[in-house]
Order: sequence, then C-alpha cells, then structure tokens
Amino acid sequence: LGKDFVWFNHMFRHEQPHAMNYTSLKTSIQKNLQFAATHGMEVIREYMVTPHHSGIYPVIESLYDYWTESKVLCTSTDMYPRNLPQWARRGFIHRGIMVIPRQTCRLFTRTIKYENYPGGKAELDRSIFGGYLFKVFLTTPFMIFMTHMSNYANDRLAIYAFDNVLQFVSNWTNLRLLALPPLEMARRYFQMYTQEINAVWTNPCDYDKHREIWPMSKSCTKLPSFIIVGPQKTGTTALLRFLQAHPMLLGSKPDPVHFEEIQFFLTKNYQNGLDWYQDHFPKPSHPRQILFEKSANYFDNELTPKRMYALLPQVKIVILLCEPAKRAYSWYHNMLFHNDTVAMNYTFFEIVSAPDSSPKFLKDVRNRCLRPGMYAVHLSRWLQYFPKEQNRLVHLSRWLQYFPKEQILLIDSDRLDNDPVTVLRDLQMFVDVEPVIDYSTILE
Repeated sequence: LGKDFVWFNHMFRHEQPHAMNYTSLKTSIQKNLQFAATHGMEVIREYMVTPHHSGIYPVIESLYDYWTESKVLCTSTDMYPRNLPQWARRGFIHRGIMVIPRQTCRLFTRTIKYENYPGGKAELDRSIFGGYLFKVFLTTPFMIFMTHMSNYANDRLAIYAFDNVLQFVSNWTNLRLLALPPLEMARRYFQMYTQEINAVWTNPCDYDKHREIWPMSKSCTKLPSFIIVGPQKTGTTALLRFLQAHPMLLGSKPDPVHFEEIQFFLTKNYQNGLDWYQDHFPKPSHPRQILFEKSANYFDNELTPKRMYALLPQVKIVILLCEPAKRAYSWYHNMLFHNDTVAMNYTFFEIVSAPDSSPKFLKDVRNRCLRPGMYAVHLSRWLQYFPKEQNRLVHLSRWLQYFPKEQILLIDSDRLDNDPVTVLRDLQMFVDVEPVIDYSTILE
C-alpha cells in the first residue's frame, strides 16, 4: 500500500525541537524518513513542519541547522509574528529557508465528530457557509491548512469542511483557486510579498504562546537596557569609555567585523537572529548590572527604530547631538584620517555642496556626511512641538514614531565635552543604574 501514500516529513514521535538538542532532533527526523522508506512511501523532503510549530518561530537554530544540511527549503507556521489575529500572520526567510504563514481551519486532533466541534455541526456550517473558514479563503491569497489524520476518520470533518467550503467559494465568488506544491507556493509567496523576506525579531518571552515553545535553558534577558544610537562624530565613543568605568554597566562585546560596534539592527548581522545578538553581551555577575550597546550608525538608519522596538519595546534610547555643521566637518576629517579616496580628492565644501547630478560615489559620501545631522539645533523644541514636516527632524521623528519621549535621552555633545560629570550623573539616573557614581572622582 505504500505507493498509494505520501508520507509527512516530520518528527518520529511528535517531539518538539525546542526541547531537543541537535543530535536527538536529527535522529528523530531520520527515523521518520526511514519508516517511510521501509514501507515504500514517497516523502516530500523539501517541506517540513514541526509539532506545535516548535523551532520555526521563535527560531531554534539547531532545527535550521538540520534543515540546511538536509536541504529542507520551506516550512510554515501560524506563530509569526504572533498567532493572533489570523489576518496579521506573515512570512520570512531565515538562512535560505522560506517560512510562509499557515492558516487554521479549527479542526484539531480531537475534533473527530460533529459533537466535538465547539457549537456542533451548526457552528461548523456557519464557519463554512459565509463565516470564519469562508472569510479565510476570501481574504488570504496563499493558504496552507494543517489537518490531522483523525479528522479524516469518524465523521470525516476535514473532508466535509473543505469539500463544502471549496464548493461555496466556487458558487459565490469569482476567486480562481489553484493547488500548488509547498515549495512552489513558498516561491510565489515571496515573489508577491518581497517586503517580508527579512524577519523582524521579537522577544520570545513577551508572548505566552512563544514562551511555550522557547527552551527553558535559553535566556530572554541577556539584552540591553539602553542603547546609544549615535549619530557618528558626536562623542559616542567617548561616552562609551566613560560608561565602561562604571562597575554596574556592561557594554556589548566587540564585534570582529565592526570593531567596537555590533551594528545588529542595521547590517546583515540582523539576519543571524536573536541567539547571535545575545551572544554578543556578557553574562552579568551581579543582579543589578545593566547591559547596554553603542552603535553610532543606528541613529539615521530607517529600519533600526522599527526593528529595535519589535525586540526591545522597553529599551531606553540615548542620542548625542551637536551642531550639524560641526558634526559633518568632524566626519569629513575622520574620512581623511582613514585615507578615504573621495575625502582625499575633494574638499569639505566640494563634498557637502555636491549637486544631485554628481557621480554616485560623491553623492554617497555627501549623504553620509550630512544626513545624520538632520535634526534641529534648538533642543527645547524637539520634544515639545516636533513638527514632522521639517526635514531637519526626519531622524528624530522616526525614533519617536516607536518610542515614547520618556524613553529617549538627548545629550548635548558640547555639554558632554565641557561638563561630563553632570551629563554622566543625568545619564545614570535615566538608565536607573545603582549606585550613581560621582565621575569627578574618576575623571582627571
């Protein structure tokens, strides 16, 4: 009979990958494949899902390790970014594996008879004939439903539900339904939704259903309480050095590629996922120690505030601001120091005044010189009025779209230069670190 069946690429005993190590996970999957081979059943190897969506999202890297090794190319889940609402589920690609959103037909393992369905057959019919299940078909261009073997026995609810909803959709809409293999569906999904290719990471412990499929051995707290976001050439490195002298403040570990900065939220490092990010922070040796990060390129990056808020909605943001022309001139001299070709061949004035008709290499340097300084020079007006239509406020506006003003500290770079003791006292109070130390005893 094996030739009449297509076997499911799955865990052998319905284990959850988040509770397994790589070796046991691999053994279970291979046992399942061996069972299919023994009985002569075909297996669609390029598509695989796991019990209760475990390991798919929140991402368990050992599962993706095995999938990469065994050439699994796509999967599906109803857990990204969250299980509910149904219409807000999205897809993403992680390590080349396409994850597309899955829908729920409300037929579960124990829903084997009409009487088991909440509300009975009458409620199931309401779902099919114009209710929940029909609306999923009506509003979801790509659908993957998970049913169970038991749904095809007893009262055969799966057959009843899908035969009838397909007929109802055909009779009452102009929708053209097409059945595709999972891999082809995944490819078409990301051709249509290109904006979903990169995942937006969230904290697994912020959502109950995610916490249920997150390993107890993994941390959700090895994350920064505050982040210095820049911009460049405003004194962020000096501030970092000051904070490293505080015994209760622990900065992120240096990144071998970006020197002292992780730059997680704006580079390809972001696609490495949450484990990678947490690995770049030291483990506190004292319960009151606070983790923090400094990446000066965050300030003017368009994606960073959204990504940061998704993962760290309570994080405090530290922004250093100085007079924009002064900041731009300092940045230009930094490029000269690093023997940048454009800076070596063009004066500061030629760079900042370069028209849009200039060669791309010159415009790129001009933009990196000027854009981080698009903020107002009058600090008192930034948070009181905040006129979004003013181009100078574009970057600060982006941060305030996600974070309340109470979570943002603006530091005048000139004040940091002239009165660092007071600035550092204010910063310590802002991030709630204890004790608040007197930097006049440290700084010479």
